Amino acid sequence: MVANLTTPLIGIVSTTAIGRLGDATLLGGVAMASVLFDCIFWLFAFLRMSTVAFTAQSVGAGETSELRAILVRGFIVAALIGTALMLLQVPLVAILLGAMGGSEGVTRAAQTYFMIRIWSAPLVFCNHVVLGWLIGQARAKLALGTQIIINLINVAATTLLVLVFDFGIAGAAIAAVIAEAAGLLLGILIAGRLTHWKLAVPGGTLSDRTKLMHMLSVNRDIMIRTASLIVVWLFFASQGARAGDVALAANSVLNNFLLISAFFLDGLANAAEQLCGRTYGARDRDGFASAVKLVVTWGFGFALAVAASFALFGPSLIDIMTASTDVRSIAREYLPFVIFAPLLGVFAFAFDGVYIGATWARDTRNLMLLSLVIFFTAWLALRSFGNAGLWGALLVHYAARGGLEALRYPALLKKSFSGKS
Repeated sequence: MVANLTTPLIGIVSTTAIGRLGDATLLGGVAMASVLFDCIFWLFAFLRMSTVAFTAQSVGAGETSELRAILVRGFIVAALIGTALMLLQVPLVAILLGAMGGSEGVTRAAQTYFMIRIWSAPLVFCNHVVLGWLIGQARAKLALGTQIIINLINVAATTLLVLVFDFGIAGAAIAAVIAEAAGLLLGILIAGRLTHWKLAVPGGTLSDRTKLMHMLSVNRDIMIRTASLIVVWLFFASQGARAGDVALAANSVLNNFLLISAFFLDGLANAAEQLCGRTYGARDRDGFASAVKLVVTWGFGFALAVAASFALFGPSLIDIMTASTDVRSIAREYLPFVIFAPLLGVFAFAFDGVYIGATWARDTRNLMLLSLVIFFTAWLALRSFGNAGLWGALLVHYAARGGLEALRYPALLKKSFSGKS
């Protein structure tokens, strides 16, 4: 959970550093670009999720020789996707920023940030693979250490480039690239040490047709599932942008709160992916069901803690993240929505991990598509309430995701462990 909590800090640090300059346009620009990168990198988070599941299942099944192949396959796919995004950066920035609908000043600032940070894409995706590979083996301390180092380097580089050397929004983007590069180097060193530097995998093992097709099928479904979730966040961001620069900046500040709670609770999903993946690979129904109960139970406890923290420290955190009086006022007005978000999202995060660990990818895809329909239905019903209605629809989506997965879970458990005690 702590390792996951560090993941959104690159965007948060960039937002905070630019926010201290007191320019709502620059803050809106880095916020808009950060949302886009959160979504782009999130879209390909299947690289981490599937790596956790496949690694944990291999450990549970006693197929430890497959671990190196899983890592190398992940690196190859990550490098190919990251390189493709770098090559497509010009049309990507035009399409995505055009769809966001921000003002001219915000869009210009966001473009500057985007065109630099996109060079970190292959690094980020390879770091996804390393993180998933470590978590899948229950090596959470190593995963935590890697994430902490990435973010310490990012904080230091952002502070120097933005607040000391006055590189502005470009400095925040450069710092992100530097941090991800350092993280990948560390990840490769860790993987090499764990495998005794035997990272080479025979071509036949690497290209095993059955395993490749299964990996591609699971990745496809998780990607569609994630894309559905991203549509919600992009729509949320675009509606905020259309409400004006101040509303966009306030929503972006609060979005960082949501990211903190999401990545924190998603640590439970990581635990579920590892525990459920391992017990699923070992064909241990009792262990699988026990892991699910533990994750859901602890999830409620942590959700209460996160909600209480936001209630107590939210106003102070808002003041730290922006120097604009107008942005602070709007952000405080909508803070209650952020406080309730983790309480409504417990089932969503817990069961996401359960479904992915068991590679029930098709079901999680279908249920996420259904929850997307529910979100837009809620927004249409609440749109007359403006920004408050938008936040309300987001909370409905949280509840729908988890509720649908919880209802489907008993049937999938029975089907997957049919004949197992």
